[in-house]
Amino acid sequence: MAASAQDCTANPTPVPATTDAPAATPTPAPAAVPDFPTAPQGNPIIDGWYADPDTEFYDGQYWIYPTSSSAYDEQTYLDAFSSTDLIHWTKHANILTTQSVTWAKRAVWAPAPVSRGGKYFLYFGANDIQTDDELGGIGVAVADTPEGPYSDAIGQPLIGAYHNGAQPIDQDVFVDDDGQAYIYYGGHGHCNVAKVNEDMVSLGTFDDGDTFKEITPENYVEGAQMFKRGGKYYFMWSEGGWTGPDYAVSYAIADSPLGPFQRLAKILQQDSAVARGSGHNGVINVPGTDIWYIVYHRRPLSETDGNHRQVCYDRMYFNDDGTIQDIVMLVQDDFSDGNMFGWHTYGGDFSVANDRLVAGSSAGGKAMLDTDFGDMVMDADVSITSAASSGNTDAGLIFRASSLGDGADAYEGYYAGISTAGRVVLGKASGGWTQLAQANVSVTANEEYHLRVRAVGASIQVFVGDTSSPQINVTDTSFGSGANGVRVFEAAATYGKISVAKA
Repeated sequence: MAASAQDCTANPTPVPATTDAPAATPTPAPAAVPDFPTAPQGNPIIDGWYADPDTEFYDGQYWIYPTSSSAYDEQTYLDAFSSTDLIHWTKHANILTTQSVTWAKRAVWAPAPVSRGGKYFLYFGANDIQTDDELGGIGVAVADTPEGPYSDAIGQPLIGAYHNGAQPIDQDVFVDDDGQAYIYYGGHGHCNVAKVNEDMVSLGTFDDGDTFKEITPENYVEGAQMFKRGGKYYFMWSEGGWTGPDYAVSYAIADSPLGPFQRLAKILQQDSAVARGSGHNGVINVPGTDIWYIVYHRRPLSETDGNHRQVCYDRMYFNDDGTIQDIVMLVQDDFSDGNMFGWHTYGGDFSVANDRLVAGSSAGGKAMLDTDFGDMVMDADVSITSAASSGNTDAGLIFRASSLGDGADAYEGYYAGISTAGRVVLGKASGGWTQLAQANVSVTANEEYHLRVRAVGASIQVFVGDTSSPQINVTDTSFGSGANGVRVFEAAATYGKISVAKA
């Protein structure tokens, strides 16, 4: 639909980039408390296929210990990742391998870290046993430092058989305030708890003489996780199929580490705009605060391989009564970690420098997130650093896009961009380019402008600088949902504080 006369002739005074993007978060100084609504540097937070993350805080550093989500028979090692600020992560490769565990052959899963007595312990599942006739189960390894290397502590599984129907996998170890340690574990729809002795490599018994007690809550499948807040015990687990869209996290609250655990709600589940298969979580509490994060794995929308999972985190908020609010998987990237994990490029030259995504000049190079938003608000700070002398150049945002490929118009979707020729333009591509509207806006090279696109149903608005009044306001029904990203056309540009939120 053609733009109205007002759309095409407006000539507002340019406004510098604002900071009111719905999901954007300023990057804190290294010593600042990490208080974010989601990972400010973008999810996934680490590169590669990883799953089943568990966490610890050791000597001023946050640690994440995930499963290495390779092909089944290649899951023979574990990596770890450390950070002082929840933004910059250091990889520690091969902290535990099957070479240091004589009985483990494959399926090394779901590491659970804990420290005691100056030693660091890592509990892990191995071999994915299906019957008690197989060798495998839950082992325990020990090291002198958080990054290992870890070695088998007892030469055999700590839990090597089924008890109460629980497959010995997916363990979490929790040390209560009185010093008593517990191990929560189980697959195949059953969950047990057992006491762990002070040596951390043997199991104790309960007062009735039992070693294992079943605590399975409603809908439990796997992925046990325990933490304590405000004197209450929060038990979390995953339900649904791990390769399917129904994989999710639910929780219960109890007055005792032994329960009973009555299911309260499902709080983390797939979002068809962001990711699928979200589950098997750990929890981070920023020491000395009531700031909490849920760390979990999820599968990108375009991925079909079950093992193609990525580790992410989002904020976890509590209600006044202690219950947990539904987790919202937010989408943003301020590039403060110096990388572009989770982005896919189609032509062009893209890199990261100085907390900005840097796009070299090209005839339509695109960098895209694996999203599928319909009604949404997309924000970015955009600066054109050089442009072709013809003036027919711009840099901006792509949204509701699909059928992506290399080439200027090799996509189906919308694009809004600014140009140093003094305009903001909105158009759509579908094997060719159709301009929908343009407005006069003064744009100076190397100055950053806040560009916002708001699309709700057929209504599309484009804002430059001032997010209270759109420079472009049109109606178009060509594309209802799709991916989000950035694009340049015969211009070089930088992008900062990119965010996408549902409108």
